[in-house]
Amino acid sequence: MLLVQAGSGVATMGLPDSPGVPAETTEHTLIAPYNDSAAVAELFRDYPREIAAIIVEPVAANMGLVLPQPGFLEALRDLTQRYGALLIFDEVMTGFRVALGGMQERTGIMPDLTCLGKIIGGGLPVGAYGGRRAIMEQVAPVGKMYQAGTLSGNPLAMAAGIATLQEMRKPGQYDELERKRQRLADGITRAIQDAGIAAQCVSIGAMFCLYFTDQPVTNYAEAKTADTARFARYFWSMLEQGIYLPPSQFEACFISLALDDAMLEQTVKCAGRALRAALE
Repeated sequence: MLLVQAGSGVATMGLPDSPGVPAETTEHTLIAPYNDSAAVAELFRDYPREIAAIIVEPVAANMGLVLPQPGFLEALRDLTQRYGALLIFDEVMTGFRVALGGMQERTGIMPDLTCLGKIIGGGLPVGAYGGRRAIMEQVAPVGKMYQAGTLSGNPLAMAAGIATLQEMRKPGQYDELERKRQRLADGITRAIQDAGIAAQCVSIGAMFCLYFTDQPVTNYAEAKTADTARFARYFWSMLEQGIYLPPSQFEACFISLALDDAMLEQTVKCAGRALRAALE
């Protein structure tokens, strides 16, 4: 049985040199570049009866933030249906951050299975998966596959998750989240232009990322061309100004509804100073 993972990133399982990943796992894993549906199609032609599933982040957020190109996710859905494989969306990052129903709601593409992380517990440690009835009925007590975990149904995480979902279900919350993210992204883009630095701000939903390259980033190979030394200077300058960002060029940032417009404007001003510092 083979698994196609359409995208490889910094924290991606399935890479041959990934620490802690058993050899037998990588032995039965195929890798295709993110946003390259032709490469995925070629793998299906080579292994038409052996590929069990495609696992993909619908927005690749383990290499910074790479958006799916038009038609990419649609092509994956078509290939899996044509060859009888499963389409699995890893929405650990995008779940509740791009829409209440995740990226699948935003795109209208329904995967066979979905994985979610601690976002479903309001940030507390928990994970979840769900999918089509025919698949979920394979899990005990209805089916033969037994699954359990130490944190399964943890009361504190469940209470936090329910409270988070109640807030996000209120009318207008996602419109407001999009407005705030867009305000921040537009401000950072203006700061990039004012600083005259080769960089770009990529964003969607509550997520954004600053790449220190002015070339398009559509996959991991292109993400790796970003200037990590400049990112380091940018990161430390932002930190000195009280703005706490993920410490890697290859991590996505998230905003919160708790951020008001004054906070966003202050962040943009700090980013402007940090971008100038990155040029030094």
